[in-house]
Amino acid sequence: MTAKTPVLRAPKSDEPAATAPASALSRDARAVRSGLALREALLALLERKPFDQITVRDICAEAGVHYATFFRHHPTKEALLDTIARDQISRLSDLAMAIRGADDYQAGFHAMCAYVDDHRDLWSTLLNGGAGAAMREEWVRVATEVAKNETSVNDWLPVELGTVCTSTVIAETLAWWVAQPRGKISVDEIAKILNRMLTAIIAP
Repeated sequence: MTAKTPVLRAPKSDEPAATAPASALSRDARAVRSGLALREALLALLERKPFDQITVRDICAEAGVHYATFFRHHPTKEALLDTIARDQISRLSDLAMAIRGADDYQAGFHAMCAYVDDHRDLWSTLLNGGAGAAMREEWVRVATEVAKNETSVNDWLPVELGTVCTSTVIAETLAWWVAQPRGKISVDEIAKILNRMLTAIIAP
């Protein structure tokens, strides 16, 4: 007797396509939400007290997440700060590099300083806290990577050297500024200081 060949039925047009299990998608979405909540919680807490006074339980309470959830994302509160730091360095490096291509350097420095002022307590922790030296090194590294695709604006100054000098001056100036009492030196004033110090490097 000849075996019957099984008939393969094509799916109907109105049948849903195979997708990832709903439970997996739900877990991924929760992980994204809780990760964002933890970052926002630490930023909010830094507006109220120094980093060394903040505990993991404080962060979890602020974020509204379970204590154990924190450790699924970060091994320590310092690791969470590092994650935030990398994001902040990237944002500030973008602002700093944009100044080189702008017609109005003063406006560019003002935008960068205004951003730091809006996150002053965070930047005070990043630049003047225990990880300050590592922050500066990371800043210079990121800026140098970006500058590899840039062309020199001066024939007397190599791009890499100009980038290192510019990044270092900006980092040290901002570190000094955020350590001053709020309002002692305005955004306008510190932007003018940076503009005068760095114009010779970034201007053609």
